[in-house]
Amino acid sequence: MPTTHSTTTRKSPAPRTTTRRSKHDAIKLLTDDHAKVKKMFKEFEKLCKKNEDEGKEALVAQICKELTIHAQLEEEIFYPAARAAIDDDDLMNEAMVEHASAKDLIGQIQSMEASDPMYEATVSVLGEYVNHHVGEEENEMFPKVQKSKMDLEEIGSDIAERKEVLMEE
Repeated sequence: MPTTHSTTTRKSPAPRTTTRRSKHDAIKLLTDDHAKVKKMFKEFEKLCKKNEDEGKEALVAQICKELTIHAQLEEEIFYPAARAAIDDDDLMNEAMVEHASAKDLIGQIQSMEASDPMYEATVSVLGEYVNHHVGEEENEMFPKVQKSKMDLEEIGSDIAERKEVLMEE
């Protein structure tokens, strides 16, 4: 008996939103920022271990700028939308307190000279705060946001637009 071949075509599986995000997806933009700053903190650690002061101050200035802008973007655009979408005030309040602590450390760092004996320690503590905060955002907040009805494309476009302005200032 001859076999008949089906003429129906198989649909390819839908792309997974957790791995394939457009360039204006809010979570992708924020996680890209996280990765960039984490990399800079690792570079700072390497400079400290090698006792290399050259480039350290410029690197720390860049870290502080990136974190300040990132926090402002989250506070102005992402957090208000996330707060409304996920209804988890405890998580959102904790994120705001963590931002306040990071901003305080950034202020301390910016008022120091690289030769200050507390400089490296303060930058290291800022890195630890940031790693903790990033972990909570990426493991708790972002998954909740992804399950919500929040328009990540629209929020992402707003973030990208605002970031461009802040980077120029």
